[in-house]
Amino acid sequence: MKFLFIVQGEGRGHMTQAISLHSILRKNGHEICHVVVGKSKRRELPHFFSDQIQSPIQQLDSPNFVTDKKGKSVKVFQSIFINLLKLRTFIKSINRIDELVKNEQPDVIINFYDFLGGLYYLLKKPKAKHVVIAHQFFVAHPSFDFPKGRFFDRSSLILGNKLAGYKASKILALSFQELPDTKRLTIVPPLLRKEIKSQVVSQQNHFLVYMVNHGYAEQVEKFHANHPDIPIHCFWDKKGVPEEYKKEENLTFYQLNDKKFIEFMASCQGYLTTAGFESVCEAMFMGKPTLMVPVKGHYEQSCNAVDATNAGAGISSESFDLEKLLSYLPKYKNVQSTFSQWCEKTEELFIQNLTNVN
Repeated sequence: MKFLFIVQGEGRGHMTQAISLHSILRKNGHEICHVVVGKSKRRELPHFFSDQIQSPIQQLDSPNFVTDKKGKSVKVFQSIFINLLKLRTFIKSINRIDELVKNEQPDVIINFYDFLGGLYYLLKKPKAKHVVIAHQFFVAHPSFDFPKGRFFDRSSLILGNKLAGYKASKILALSFQELPDTKRLTIVPPLLRKEIKSQVVSQQNHFLVYMVNHGYAEQVEKFHANHPDIPIHCFWDKKGVPEEYKKEENLTFYQLNDKKFIEFMASCQGYLTTAGFESVCEAMFMGKPTLMVPVKGHYEQSCNAVDATNAGAGISSESFDLEKLLSYLPKYKNVQSTFSQWCEKTEELFIQNLTNVN
């Protein structure tokens, strides 16, 4: 079969999922004719993605969140307003996707939660089947616990799911735990890459930090000032900063580098991250206690934090406070064994679902 990918470029998780699924499909004899990645002025396409995706890549302007000046919180209403102003630009992106689809004639378009995918099906109505993959869709499962309150945010997420999944023939909801399917949802394991599964896991003294928004760096620096003896390795995508920026003796910031990130993950004593899905799964697979900090205003991440905490990944916080992670380490209960068994079913379930789309 022939597939075309549309990948959200906001953060790292959707891209690593695409890399993993790309590898699985090619291993089983299928073709990925093109990979479309949503872009914004704030972010650059990480080298690890372009290095590992062995298919033509097309970056196109796509809806993105607007953050505050410090790069810490998401501004929901400004995000909606700015994206509406860019509608003409997004239509150009949709037209380019349409050109690719007409030229390549894929059997299935796999959308890793980019709104361009839903808008494309809304405006162009292609013949190719639409399959959507994301943890965000898991909120429709009856076992999911929403964060308390925030009715507007909850409604916005549900609306966003409807847009991203518009005309989807199949909805694959990534899950931290093995749970039964529903009428609309097919529950699937995380798409961990083979590099994660092949790592030798150890426990050294350092902490690993991943921040989607660079404004959290000041909180990490504050912890370092109180614990200068604990090495901290931080990953971000702040523009204009060297690939490796050594702020202090035991405090180093890195541009997104997957090889280094995985190595530090395998050997860290704990992991601090904004509450994305993919890297929390990687920490669970390696048995690493995790402190999750949902980006302020980013309701999806608040949902992730609740779900991951229920699954035993770690704890959540409103601040990038490594003191809380340090205190949590003795209380952590490792769920690595159960989680690994769930992840062993990844290839079988994805091939089964993607080669049988009605």
